[in-house]
Amino acid sequence: MALTDDIEDIRSSFSDALESAGDDLEELESLRIQYLGRKGKVQQLFSLIGQADPEERPKIGKLINDLKEEVTDKLESAKAQAEAAKERKEAEIDVTLPGVQPFVGHDHPLALTMDKMQQIFTSLGFVTMEGPEIETDYYNFESLNIPKDHPARDMQDTFYIEDEIVLRTHTSPVQVRVMENYDPPVRIIVPGRVYRNEAVSARSNCLFYQIEGLYVDEDVTFADLKGTLQQFIHRFFGKDAKIRFRPDFFPFTEPSVEIDISCFICGGSGCRLCKNEGWLEILGAGMVDPNVFQYAGYDPEKYTGFAFGMGVDRIALMKYGVHDIRLLYDSDLRFLRQF
Repeated sequence: MALTDDIEDIRSSFSDALESAGDDLEELESLRIQYLGRKGKVQQLFSLIGQADPEERPKIGKLINDLKEEVTDKLESAKAQAEAAKERKEAEIDVTLPGVQPFVGHDHPLALTMDKMQQIFTSLGFVTMEGPEIETDYYNFESLNIPKDHPARDMQDTFYIEDEIVLRTHTSPVQVRVMENYDPPVRIIVPGRVYRNEAVSARSNCLFYQIEGLYVDEDVTFADLKGTLQQFIHRFFGKDAKIRFRPDFFPFTEPSVEIDISCFICGGSGCRLCKNEGWLEILGAGMVDPNVFQYAGYDPEKYTGFAFGMGVDRIALMKYGVHDIRLLYDSDLRFLRQF
């Protein structure tokens, strides 16, 4: 029965070696080769079966097979525990190590433009107000001196939800809403999203952002309008920006003007951005029409005021030298990461 003693010796030595290996995967692999490999201790036992008495051979073979299965099971179990321990260790957080800086997004160029515009007007005493994007025909048109038969309605390319309900075509309706609820003096800006049924191109979109301004009080003059907008333009585009006022027409202001600034790309000499004119149209403005005051319940004999409006998208294009308005809405990270 010397062979059975050898089997027990190998079982005992394996148990000691397995305990010593612990969670070391390399040690466990070495044990597998040492005991179960082609020249391993268990495999060598099979070659000794022929030395046993013939009647003992079946019993010896069974003992060796049982040992082989025992060693295999214990090694697989130990390996699984070692791999689990390794995963737990890798998942542990060492609080003494420097933190990993997560990826953080940044402001969109439209948000950057809007924020700077609001900061400038806030410093000039304007308060930010908001209004609904789904608007009534009355506030979007009629109260702004644009009755149903007025040709200026053709300029708006309106999205109608119902007969008297529209997606607002400008932020101007908030002017009347504010004047209906607040007595003068009123000094507000209205940033927001507007909608027009226009073909999408490099220069226009069916959805864009505007910022509207309104100042109403006694003795407000056109000089106040010019001074306010000159302050804004110089603080936004720089003191070297030249300004040009041109007569224009808007139903809700009289007199009305459009304001251009000298092209900051070519310095006024002419380039592709300014269509070789040296000037860039930036906003429309004017003195509030007395009819608008009557709709809002203000006395036009007592109060005067000015209003202005500009497209934030266009300002962003000018500020950053972007040639296509569609880039602002494509969510292309290659473009956005430049800001």
